[in-house]
Amino acid sequence: MDWVISDELQLTVGHVVGWVSAGAMIVGGVIPYIPQYKQIKQTQDAEGFSLLVCLALLIANTLRILFWFGKHFEYPLLIQSLVMNFTMFMMVHLCVSVRNKNELLQSRQRIFSDMDAKYFWNWSDFQSYVDCMLCFTIVASVLMYFFVGYLVFVELVGFMAVFTEAMLGTPQLVKNFRNKSTEGMSISMVVLWTCGDVFKTTYFFLRAAPLQFWICGMLQVTIDLLILMQVYIYRCNPEPQRVRSRRGD
Repeated sequence: MDWVISDELQLTVGHVVGWVSAGAMIVGGVIPYIPQYKQIKQTQDAEGFSLLVCLALLIANTLRILFWFGKHFEYPLLIQSLVMNFTMFMMVHLCVSVRNKNELLQSRQRIFSDMDAKYFWNWSDFQSYVDCMLCFTIVASVLMYFFVGYLVFVELVGFMAVFTEAMLGTPQLVKNFRNKSTEGMSISMVVLWTCGDVFKTTYFFLRAAPLQFWICGMLQVTIDLLILMQVYIYRCNPEPQRVRSRRGD
């Protein structure tokens, strides 16, 4: 009798841990962007945050959703992608609004339909970002529909999804390097990035997620650590180099 009760208790605990882990996977990826969102909203300055981070995550999670139709994986990972896309659109909306508000001279409106490669992902209105991702989603969905029966194609989509996500910190890494400063970037965001990516990679490994997931997760953790290293290296350069040179310092 005691043995049966023990087994039932272990089963219950296992279910609770499983649900908590799944919940953490769904919301954990969003949490790092809360301090960055609040910082941009409070300071009304979005220059320290690279919008290419949002682009990388939107592409990665859209591809991951399409990958699910070719090779089913756990529902928490699918829901996480939907939640992350919504969050990234919120970040884009805030950054575009702040940037337009801070422009002293209103320049000519740059929109997606202009098809000007020079201003790609640097448009003046939020709708252009939505239109761009809508076009990408339609094209990718059509390709997945016709090639879903080809294992190589499906696996390639899965790899591109997680590899793009793994490289999401690269635009921020490059921006910090060019400015020789991490001013305007939320350090809390990067710390939470790192913690979340370590948890996520461990989750991938323990839950036997597709190989692409946890290999690229390790790459993502490496990039997070490099950005944290920049925070230490540029700690004496609180102001972006491009701003200092403009003032003649």
